[in-house]
Amino acid sequence: MKLDRANFQRLAKARIDDAKALLDNQRWDGAYYLAGYAVECGLKSCIIAKLLATDEFPEKSFSDNCWTHNLTQLVSLAGLKDKLDADADVSLNWTLVKDWNETVRYDLKGASDAKSKAEDLYHAVTDSAHGVLLWIQMHW
Repeated sequence: MKLDRANFQRLAKARIDDAKALLDNQRWDGAYYLAGYAVECGLKSCIIAKLLATDEFPEKSFSDNCWTHNLTQLVSLAGLKDKLDADADVSLNWTLVKDWNETVRYDLKGASDAKSKAEDLYHAVTDSAHGVLLWIQMHW
């Protein structure tokens, strides 16, 4: 599969749907991972949109820096940090989302708080008024 803007958008939508299916089946760890991964894919689409909108050639290290799972770094690379900070409601949800990282894909702990963590992250990502993924979609 080509790693282009449209595919990152499709991946973001598919992964959040997968996260919901896992939540509905009480598969908390997988739901948590895929909800965060949906945000990562969405932000990578935003980075491509930023590159398409400029006539500047990016710094040599820019591409290497994009190959990350760090959501905070991806927001910065997409040029969206100031816009995120300016939206208090989305920023509140972002405080839950920003701490996600890809290493959770290896967790099978079924921790006592796994359900609440998965549900809280999913809500922060999908909230119909101030969800992080909805906000990202406005910028991709």
